[in-house]
Amino acid sequence: MPAQPVALSVVIPIYNEEANLPLLHQRLSQVMQGLGQSYELIFVNDGSRDQSLALVKALAQTDAQVKYVDLSRNFGHQIAVSAGLDRTLGRHVVIIDADLQDPPELIVPMYQKTQHEGYEVVYAKRKKRQGESWLKLLTAKWFYRILANITSIHIPVDTGDFRIMDRRVVEALRQMPEANKFLRGQISWIGYRQTFVEYERGERHGGKTGYTYSKMIRLALNGVTAFSDFPIKIVTFLGFTVSLFAFLMILWTFFVKYFTNIEVEKGWTSLMVAIMFIGGVQLIGLGILGEYVSRINTDARRRPLYFVRETNIEAN
Repeated sequence: MPAQPVALSVVIPIYNEEANLPLLHQRLSQVMQGLGQSYELIFVNDGSRDQSLALVKALAQTDAQVKYVDLSRNFGHQIAVSAGLDRTLGRHVVIIDADLQDPPELIVPMYQKTQHEGYEVVYAKRKKRQGESWLKLLTAKWFYRILANITSIHIPVDTGDFRIMDRRVVEALRQMPEANKFLRGQISWIGYRQTFVEYERGERHGGKTGYTYSKMIRLALNGVTAFSDFPIKIVTFLGFTVSLFAFLMILWTFFVKYFTNIEVEKGWTSLMVAIMFIGGVQLIGLGILGEYVSRINTDARRRPLYFVRETNIEAN
């Protein structure tokens, strides 16, 4: 018997979140029951090393709305969300992290905007972020604003993946096969009517974040290379600039040699500076081009995005 559709699906990627799961489940259940709609909570275990999976399984035994997907290893946050989206049945789908920095109670006004104002995507926009270092706040602020200025689509600033989407948006998102996911950019690219609800993001309830600076840099590179060719244009501009400078230096050298009596002191300093400068530009260019080629190579392999070790969700 095929699974029956529900009004709301909530996708929660988890990685070492045992300290947050009981309270998260309690708050999500209260919100969903308060809305008076049928729902499902889909927890996607992304290779947790603590008791997260065991806790989710225990919740599933006492709450029929709790579903889980246990991935075969840690594939990363964006892939874990994608695995959850692939198994949703809801007419509307919510994405929320398990750390309780994003309040589940915000789902209520987000859902109301879809019902009463006709929006297909409602995302949560952060007015304030508590419990995060000044470096993370600064880099996030500048990343969002730089990305907004170099992409051809409008990617909202100061937002994460916390949002609610219409079923049509979810199905469109599932048709995008790229392996290097940047979901908030992909959702913006899809279009439909989108708006936001502002909120103040709180501190992590418990545990430590799994989002290291290296993972944030990787996500940022995915965002830039997926939705902008601006880095390649910069390299092209630098190439033309260096070439023009070199051409002018050749003209100046010939002029000094044949039309003036100026003696040019021979030395290796200027030569080394020129070589290092041009070499640096070339290496930067190769690195940027390599990022784009790497994306092409990854997508060309057509490997599955993830593998599932265990789930209690029936095949759709």
